[in-house]
Amino acid sequence: MKTIIEPFKIKMVESIKMTTREQREKIIRKAGYNLFMIDAVDIIIDLLTDSGTAAMSDLQWAGIMRGDESYAGAKSFYRFFDKVSELTNFKHIIPTHQGRAAEKILFGILAEPGKFIPSNTHFDTTRANIEYQGAEGVDLVIEEGKNPQSLHPFKGNIDLEKLENFIKEKGAENIPVCMLTITNNSGGGQPVSMENIKGAKEISTKYNIPLFLDACRFAENSYFIKMREPGFENKSCKQIAQEIFSYADGCTMSAKKDALVNIGGFLAMNDDELATQSRNVLVVTEGFPTYGGLAGRDLEAIAQGLDEVLDEDYLHYRIRTVEYMGERLDRMGVPFIKPPGGHAIYLDAKSFAPHISVDQFPGQAIACELYLAGGIRSCEIGGIMFGKNDHKTGEYIAPDMELVRLAFPRRVYTQSHFDYVLEVIEEVYQNRNSLKGFRFTYEAPLLRHFTAQFEVVS
Repeated sequence: MKTIIEPFKIKMVESIKMTTREQREKIIRKAGYNLFMIDAVDIIIDLLTDSGTAAMSDLQWAGIMRGDESYAGAKSFYRFFDKVSELTNFKHIIPTHQGRAAEKILFGILAEPGKFIPSNTHFDTTRANIEYQGAEGVDLVIEEGKNPQSLHPFKGNIDLEKLENFIKEKGAENIPVCMLTITNNSGGGQPVSMENIKGAKEISTKYNIPLFLDACRFAENSYFIKMREPGFENKSCKQIAQEIFSYADGCTMSAKKDALVNIGGFLAMNDDELATQSRNVLVVTEGFPTYGGLAGRDLEAIAQGLDEVLDEDYLHYRIRTVEYMGERLDRMGVPFIKPPGGHAIYLDAKSFAPHISVDQFPGQAIACELYLAGGIRSCEIGGIMFGKNDHKTGEYIAPDMELVRLAFPRRVYTQSHFDYVLEVIEEVYQNRNSLKGFRFTYEAPLLRHFTAQFEVVS
C-alpha cells in the first residue's frame, strides 16, 4: 500500500514556539493544571479540540472576500441556505454563531423540569444546555460503546431496546425530542450505523417524538457507513449523508467541525411552529434570521466547506490518519478506544494509569504529563467533564469511561507532527507509574472542565 499523503498543499504557515519542560512546568502551574487555561502560544501541538481549528482552503478564503454583509437578505445567506438545504432537505435552516447556540435555542424551547432527552451520548455543551433548563439528558449507547476494547464497527449506536423501554417508562409526553450524536464524540468518536439511525427514527415516530441529530461530524459518520455497512459501499458520501438526514426531523450543527470553518453553525428542522419559536429566540440572542450571529463571509465559508468535507480523498486521508495513530499505539501497547474513531484518538486512562483512582482523575494526570513531556495539549473526557455527585447522598458518580482525547484539527498537521505526538505518548506511557492524581481547588457548577483549577495529590 502506498503512503496516504495529505490531499492538499501548504500555502501559508504559522510558526510554532518551542518550549522546554522547565518552562512548561511553570506554565501549567500558573494555569492551575487546566490545559484550557494555557495560552495557545505556549502549546507545541494543539490537540485540545477539532472544533473551529481547521485550516480553510483557498476557495473558502475566496468566498470570504465575496461575503455579502447586508443585515437582512444577504446573498451569502442564500448560498449558505441552498447548500445546507441540498444536503439535509430540511425546510427551515437557521444560522447560529456555533453549535451550542443552536442547542441553547432548541432546548430553551423544548426542555424544562420533568422532561427527559435521550441520546446515544450527549456531549458536554448539549448536556449543559439540557440541564440548564432543568431537564435531564440520558445516555443510552449500546454496551459495546462502553467497552474500550470492543471492535464493534458502530460503537456509537443507541441501544434501541433501551430507548423504547425508556420512552415507555418515562412517558412519551415527557420526552420532547430524541437526539443522536454522529459521530459519538464522548464515546470515542465512534460512528452510528444507518440501520441504527433508521431504527431510532421508527421508535421516535411510533411515539410521536421528533428525532434530531447532533450532526457536527456527519461527513465522517457517512464515510464510516460507506466503509463498514453492507449496501453502502457503492454510494457516495454525499448520498449517504442525504439519506442520514432524511430519517431526522431536524438537527443542530457546529460548522466548526465538518464544515471546515473557524466559527458558525445552524439549527434546522421541518416543524413550522418550532421554527417560528426558534427564530423569535434567535432575533433576541443571535441576530436577524438571515445572519444569526455570523458575518456574511462566514456563511460563504460554511457553504464552500460543506462541499469540500464530502470529498472522499479528503475523508480517506482524514480517517486514515486516525487509523495510523491507532496502529502505532497498538504496537506500543498503549491502551486506547478501539477501533479508532473519526476525529481523534482516545486514550483509555483507566488502563493507562490504573494506580490512580477515578476520583483523582487519571485522564487529567495523563493529559498534564503529555503537556509537560512534549507541549501537547489534549482534553480529559472523564470524571472532570462528566462526573458528578449524587444530589441526595453526595456520593461521587464516575462516568463509564475515563478518556484522554487527542482531537486532530482538519488539514493542519502533517505526518511528522503526528509521529512526534506518538513519541511523546510512548514516553509518558513508559513512565506511567510516576503519574499522580489531581483534586479540585475550584469548580464551576456547569461545564466545570473549562475553568476548573487543580492541585496534584501527593
